[in-house]
Amino acid sequence: QVQLVESGGGLVQAGGSLRLSCVSSGRTFSDFGMGWFRQAPGKERQFVATINWSGGNTYYADSVKGRFTISRNNAKNTVYLQMNSLSPEDTAVYYCARSQSSGWSGNQYAYEDWGQGTQVTVSS
Repeated sequence: QVQLVESGGGLVQAGGSLRLSCVSSGRTFSDFGMGWFRQAPGKERQFVATINWSGGNTYYADSVKGRFTISRNNAKNTVYLQMNSLSPEDTAVYYCARSQSSGWSGNQYAYEDWGQGTQVTVSS
């Protein structure tokens, strides 16, 4: 069974930066694509970014493109989300997830395991 543990969330002012980390255990990390999703209060869970098994392919939601960067370190079983130029609209609980395949996907139903989430709050 896969365990995913996110960290790095917090309170930041608009225009600031945060880096989220997600450590995976339980299965061979480098066999699977990974993704980040977020859910704001009263809203549905939303795709943010995804990366394939090697890190060679990434894909972003339009709302974060150019501001967020997803990356991974397979030796550390960790996927990252670097978030720059944050705005209050980025406030949400951020979840990392493990894909069912080695590729990337923006579809939440392509993901099999989810972390518990980390809160990101951006003040104006």
